[in-house]
Amino acid sequence: MAVTDAAIVKIKDMIISGELSPGDRLPPEKELSERLGLSRSSLREAVKALEVIRVLDVRRGDGTYVTSLEPQLLLEAMSFVVDLHDDASVLDIFAVRRILEPAATALAAGNMTPETAERLRSMVDAVDETTSVEDLVVHDLDFHRAIADATGNGYLSSLIDGLSSHTTRARVWRGITQENAVARTLAEHRSIVDALAHGDADLARALTTVHISGIEQWLRAAL
Repeated sequence: MAVTDAAIVKIKDMIISGELSPGDRLPPEKELSERLGLSRSSLREAVKALEVIRVLDVRRGDGTYVTSLEPQLLLEAMSFVVDLHDDASVLDIFAVRRILEPAATALAAGNMTPETAERLRSMVDAVDETTSVEDLVVHDLDFHRAIADATGNGYLSSLIDGLSSHTTRARVWRGITQENAVARTLAEHRSIVDALAHGDADLARALTTVHISGIEQWLRAAL
């Protein structure tokens, strides 16, 4: 293992063990390097790497702190990487969504309350075939975000939301070019809500797989 990698692991272990908690300030560089048995240069490189992925926050003239470690913050690095990819790579994003979202929907089914199910149904009822493509895409993003939130898993929800938000252009493109795209999307959303309302995890998972796979297959043909 490279020296810098070893330094990263040692700092990570301090956080995992609770020796460092969210918001804590790291000990001074000299003290920390001696405690961890690292050179100060290796420690600096490790701190830089952990700053990039939003684990540490380096405040010039103040010190280095552990961030809040909130899921949304930690996943910003992944979001940045996704932004750098070209349009063709959106297929890879849909492939990951096809793996994650059906599982998340099944998990949401187990946590579903009548209030959440009614909110999802109201979201679907608020749009129709006269809705613009742009507004439909906003609905689609909100719909999938609400289901992910219903899992109760903040990391899973943030991960799905980060991936989903980077497929907006593909969704708009589909809505403009594919016949009956709006009606098809709404029908699939209603079926998913019905399965969630009944707490049918297997059916909700299957319907979500079909829903995302349909967009993925269309995009693959279009590209």
